[in-house]
Amino acid sequence: MAMPRPTAAQLAYGSCTVILSTLAMLLLSQTSSGVGIAIITVAALALGLLVAMTVPLPGRRPAAVEQPAPEKPVRASVAAPVPEPVRERAVS
Repeated sequence: MAMPRPTAAQLAYGSCTVILSTLAMLLLSQTSSGVGIAIITVAALALGLLVAMTVPLPGRRPAAVEQPAPEKPVRASVAAPVPEPVRERAVS
């Protein structure tokens, strides 16, 4: 079974996540050792992969559950309104 190709949205979200999370973690941790940078890089790549895989794929929506239509339409009977006589005010 062939793996599906990533969509443009997956590539964009994943790449932005890797870049921004790497910068944020490096600035917040203020590490300068090679081991610390390697750990931050691996963590950012894992986070980017997670974000890219959770972007919804087009055309893979769950099927909507259809509800049966009611057999008889319900009709409400409303009596016609009784017209009121027009009341005129006396001009004084």
